[in-house]
Amino acid sequence: MINTPVISTKPIYTQTGSMVSDSNVQKEQSAAQPQASQNVAPVYTTKTTSIYKEPNVIHTSWFYINDLHGKMTKMERIYNMAKEFDAVSLKESGSFFKEASDDKISKFKVSSGDISIGSNFNNNTVAARFLDWSGFLASALGNHEMDVVDPNNLAALTSNTGCKMLALNVEAKPESPLSGRFAKSIVVEKDGEKYGIMGIAPSDMFERVKINDSLNDIKVQNIEDTIKSIQTEVDNLKSQGINKIILLSHSGQSNDKRIVSEVDGIDIIFGGHTHELIKGIEEGKNLLYSKSGEPVIMTQAGKNGEYVGILNVDFDKNGVIVKAQNNIISTAPYNRPLPIKDSVEKIIGKPEIVGKVNTAVPMPKNILIEDNPHGDLIADAMRTELDADIAILNTANIRGSFTSGAEVDSRLLADISPFEDKMMLLSLSEKQIVDAIKFGLEKSFNNKAHKPGILLVSGMKYKCNTKGELLSLEYIDRENNSHAIDVKNPSADKKYTVAADDFFATGGDGYLPTNPNPDFVLKTLDYDKNKMACDYIKKLPQPFDVKYDGRLEIVEA
Repeated sequence: MINTPVISTKPIYTQTGSMVSDSNVQKEQSAAQPQASQNVAPVYTTKTTSIYKEPNVIHTSWFYINDLHGKMTKMERIYNMAKEFDAVSLKESGSFFKEASDDKISKFKVSSGDISIGSNFNNNTVAARFLDWSGFLASALGNHEMDVVDPNNLAALTSNTGCKMLALNVEAKPESPLSGRFAKSIVVEKDGEKYGIMGIAPSDMFERVKINDSLNDIKVQNIEDTIKSIQTEVDNLKSQGINKIILLSHSGQSNDKRIVSEVDGIDIIFGGHTHELIKGIEEGKNLLYSKSGEPVIMTQAGKNGEYVGILNVDFDKNGVIVKAQNNIISTAPYNRPLPIKDSVEKIIGKPEIVGKVNTAVPMPKNILIEDNPHGDLIADAMRTELDADIAILNTANIRGSFTSGAEVDSRLLADISPFEDKMMLLSLSEKQIVDAIKFGLEKSFNNKAHKPGILLVSGMKYKCNTKGELLSLEYIDRENNSHAIDVKNPSADKKYTVAADDFFATGGDGYLPTNPNPDFVLKTLDYDKNKMACDYIKKLPQPFDVKYDGRLEIVEA
């Protein structure tokens, strides 16, 4: 077995909190390439010991992100961090590379997918521009990149960009606009060394995206065939004399571990999809070994742009990792440069202020298996604006929150509910509603990832336990009267008008049977719930509160 590489268990990359000087910032050139100040420098606080002594060691530093989910304010901060990463002299600032000369420290910026979310073309344009502006070399294709319903739009977003979309396990129909848009790998040469960078999309893609034309244009391999394709591409890169091979994986941590054990030749896996926050390097956890005994490092940087990672790695002349250090950095202290904010607003437009929050409870720790008042307010908007008996909303739809004392604008609401689904008015029976709620409870409480998530409701109250059992359910009518529903024997004949989106209605995540044209649809609207939330909040007494109201009770089993 190859010797374990020297690792530093303590993160050493921290932020100073300095402000950006606008005097050093240039505006976009033709609204395409904003620049950031470079006067915010990281500070290294912990020394790295046991520096590996070998001539011809190859020094690399990898700036990585995953699962931003369209968070544009976080993109603005990360852009600033990426430009700082470019500018900082690692030799002068840190101990990891203290014996290296700057011109021999090769820097890379990579993404593991789900940078965009939803079908809004302008919002997705921001995500694509962000990757370009920040200098990312490549990104794995995530499931939320496939939220773009029109393949022509997705093709446009993946063309004319310096960031290559990678998905070696995806095949597009020859006649599709997506044909040729997803590469298997790229070869990057820096400082005389070549690096092979591959990417994979999630094998459960069709379970995580609603039915749309873009999805219909592709085939995604299952995990078994994906692993075979990864080994084939590794062998192809190695035949070109490339011995430093990196995988951008939007396949989840358990699949990444399986890839390490079954594929030979990968050095680093930058992961995504399961939203793990992997700090440091720990043998057996994210420092593993290939079939031939070579070390492989796995990473993920959480979700929603809350963190980025910087992985420092030294390779020997044979492309084997001999020293490594994984730093997880919060994006919160970094400012949003005004030129970047201006660039974003040139694409999406100026936001409209619709209200102000008085007080707001914190977001729940696990939104998939807890009541979420931030989502409850959106569900209330859906019910009210569509004049429905009830509203149903899957918890995974909510990706942001309201803040006490803050103004609420249309950009925030698009951030909270980013998918841009079409709203629908449905006619569902008690049985269909009960079955959907039970499905969400049973699936979400009984798997480690808690997917697909429980259902949020408006016009209803329900009680469940932590085994995922539905204990009671009530319909709350417009006069606030309560009507009990028999959860053991719900009526197949009694119907309710239900406000929901087309993701839920057409069987997304399995709450209802998969059907692109269900017969229970009464009306389809050409806008999403964030528009309804804007209209609803404007009518609320200001400022308004975001609080728990007891509509969902979860008890220990």
